[in-house]
Amino acid sequence: MDKLAHDFLIIWATIDPIGTMALFAGLTANLSAVERRKTAYKTITYAALILAGAIVVGQLLLGAMGISLIISFQVAGGVILFLFGLQMIFSDTMTNKAGEPLHDISVFPLAIPATASPGAILAVILITDNNVYTIQEQIITTATMLSVLIITLILLIFSGGIIKIIGNGGASLLTRIMGMILAALSVEFIMEAIGVTKWVASVS
Repeated sequence: MDKLAHDFLIIWATIDPIGTMALFAGLTANLSAVERRKTAYKTITYAALILAGAIVVGQLLLGAMGISLIISFQVAGGVILFLFGLQMIFSDTMTNKAGEPLHDISVFPLAIPATASPGAILAVILITDNNVYTIQEQIITTATMLSVLIITLILLIFSGGIIKIIGNGGASLLTRIMGMILAALSVEFIMEAIGVTKWVASVS
């Protein structure tokens, strides 16, 4: 039970369902209810596949990639996220002339790095270490991860109620606020990666 609670808190913190819901509400403000629901399901499906894949091949990733490449991955994700945040802040619309999204937002930034964040990927790898945890414990951790994703899905589906309350003007404001949050989060990703790099250099 201690490991179950420990894993749940770690996965919840790194996935951040509440923050993902707020981002989802801002990005899907101009979509219909059916499109939002479809985007929610796709987001969680992609995130589940990414995190489950990290659990399955996690030890191979740690051995092949090494901590330096994981840090580089986090910095690259932070830069891309920062550019996307700027687009949200300064663009008049997130759609093209045909009214379709510029790209599949269920993949980026909703599935990765918002839901399956670099922190979440690294976390599920570490808490399913083959050298530390049994297969049964790893299965329980995987089930815990899926339960957090299900909670996230429920929050995404009901985020449509937020759009009805705040209206189009509020949705536009929310989009820009989320853009600012994304930009700030991306800077935090980069600063955190730089801090890890300095720590690795100091202990080596």
